[in-house]
Amino acid sequence: MKPWVKRTVGAVCVILVAAVVTAGWYLSNTLPVGTGHVAKTICSNVFIAKRNPEAVFREDIAPVHFLFAITKFDVNKTEKSVASTSYGFFETKAIFREGCGCTVLKGTAEEELRRQTFMNVPPEPSNEERKTDLLWPTGDRVPRVPLPDGVDGHKLNQALAAAFSEPAPDNPRKTRAVIVVYDGKLVAERYAPGFSKSIPLLGWSMSKSVTNALVGVLVRKGKLDIHRPVPVPEWQKADDPRRRITLDQLLRMSSGLEFGETYAPFSDAVSMFYDSYDFAAYAAQKPLEEEPDTKFHYSSGTANIIARIVRRAAEEEYRHYYAFIHRELFDKIGMHSVVFEPDPSGTFVGSSYVFATARDWARFGLLYLQDGVWEGERLLPEGWVSYTTTPTQKAPLGEYGALFWLNAGSASNPANRRWPSIPKDAYLADGFQEQRVIIIPSRKLVLVRLGNCSYSDAWNDEKFISKVLAALPKPELSSLRSQPVESLPSRASESNDKVVRLE
Repeated sequence: MKPWVKRTVGAVCVILVAAVVTAGWYLSNTLPVGTGHVAKTICSNVFIAKRNPEAVFREDIAPVHFLFAITKFDVNKTEKSVASTSYGFFETKAIFREGCGCTVLKGTAEEELRRQTFMNVPPEPSNEERKTDLLWPTGDRVPRVPLPDGVDGHKLNQALAAAFSEPAPDNPRKTRAVIVVYDGKLVAERYAPGFSKSIPLLGWSMSKSVTNALVGVLVRKGKLDIHRPVPVPEWQKADDPRRRITLDQLLRMSSGLEFGETYAPFSDAVSMFYDSYDFAAYAAQKPLEEEPDTKFHYSSGTANIIARIVRRAAEEEYRHYYAFIHRELFDKIGMHSVVFEPDPSGTFVGSSYVFATARDWARFGLLYLQDGVWEGERLLPEGWVSYTTTPTQKAPLGEYGALFWLNAGSASNPANRRWPSIPKDAYLADGFQEQRVIIIPSRKLVLVRLGNCSYSDAWNDEKFISKVLAALPKPELSSLRSQPVESLPSRASESNDKVVRLE
């Protein structure tokens, strides 16, 4: 064999070996992410939402990443757990515990996780306490009555029909629930087949906005001061520049902390969610990349640092701090379906893991529309909603407040904003796969959209909001009267609670 041929063959062999080694290294780090995602997603949807595991895998998991599609899973309904593997390797297990949902086993033994007691909450409220026979939002009864003055039932039906339509089957919207609350009344509601008003759905990053509410409750109770440096133990050395970071800067995503908010192998977000025992500790060990208040940088890690701060403040008053979450917020506003899932250390995942029914997500939005007051009781401190919706100084389009997204626009040009055709006072809780709780005070409106978009361009918020607004009275037309609900063409019996679902 000629020397140049030997050299060529040798080089090719080296390249092939390097490629195989690289591929093996990549898969050994990527496949555990897939098994973690599959185990956690199926566990939560089976034991919280009571969904069929095969449907969850087919609809929620396989479309997200091709590696997820090759992962196998096993549901153990006796011990309430899900184990998943890729090619028989990299097994990951998630377990369900009553009161706090599912958690992936990382950094601890299953027996230790099952012995945790932070979630010991009072028994489920009785029907009397739930007030289910009272009108929504206090209870869960929505009467068959005429729509409020000026609301166009035909246009409202059209808006919801459009939200559930699939104009591009190769890029589906997969809308699962839509609720329209106008002037405090639930005026329209629709669900996809297989879903209903009683099924809790994951809000993903809408959980950050729920974390905002928990901070607000603690501020009202005098347990937290947003303008003081935060008590993060990892930052307490005298020469640590992070010890200056305030809770306000964390809430506004302007702390300057480094964190990679990308969802790819080796990223901070993926490592935190699928390879960490304490999510807040993972995020807290990141260094400063900018001086605080000099840059807006969205970070799920930051939200989980806040969650641990909330936990420790709540534990000063509540032995089992999940009781604080329910007694001081969820039970107050009738959000009895909520499950706020924790990381393995027992801290609720303030960035991402809230399950709630569409109606309960609507209650959450209504709390903010009502300036943090519920049935005459102030739950969030006076001025908290105004603070929350004040744009973060370094957010270039005025697009972020305090754990809520805004539509304010840039300071120099308010027309340059997220939704140019929508009122600039609109703000929202915003989650992966286009989960939305949209609040527009100037139109007395709360919108909920829950679904499973694999690609964000399948769903258009601005078109959806515009269609709903077209069905509502403008302020000067509030005296106009629309058709009664009874005359709307859709019937609940035809569509699994399709539109204006009234009892």
